[in-house]
Amino acid sequence: MKAYYERRAPEYDDWWLGTGLFADRDRPGWDEERTALINTLAALRPVVTLDVACGTGFLTQHVRGEITGLDQSASMLELAQAKVPHGRFIQGDALELPFADDSFERLLTSFFYGHLDEGDRTTFLGEARRVARELVVVDSALHEDVAPVEWQERVLNDGSVWQVYKRYFEPGSLADEVGGGRTLFAGRWFVAVEA
Repeated sequence: MKAYYERRAPEYDDWWLGTGLFADRDRPGWDEERTALINTLAALRPVVTLDVACGTGFLTQHVRGEITGLDQSASMLELAQAKVPHGRFIQGDALELPFADDSFERLLTSFFYGHLDEGDRTTFLGEARRVARELVVVDSALHEDVAPVEWQERVLNDGSVWQVYKRYFEPGSLADEVGGGRTLFAGRWFVAVEA
């Protein structure tokens, strides 16, 4: 997974923007829903936030407050730093967060939790609760075109093919899974919960 995201970094935002290999995908309402999700995150109160698996910073740039981003990919972090010049970005492991207890008010993670197997989910949630009081999880919504759990074949611009574990969520079940809380966003494509 680490090698996949390192190689995907320069083209990752194509997924968000519907460009590159995603230009011909039929995703009705995607642009409007992406904007609504961004607005939801931008409306959160500004606090000291850790964005785990921040990727290119596509969502990070819309979060208010003092921002620290963590990702395992140096290439992703370079792109995130360019989008969020006032942020602090650190290369590290999301399952062994390199921060002291209660270092942050909020931990945000987007499109990371759905790639974790059961053991890693438990580890990640323990680490998240250790370093932050509040947890916001953004991920992919369960809809008619996907199964709740899939192994997906993903192709990058260079033609390389990767197998990726992926889960899709209904907002209530995701909120329950991460410790209870409330739904921040529920759409066809995206879901966000706060616990």
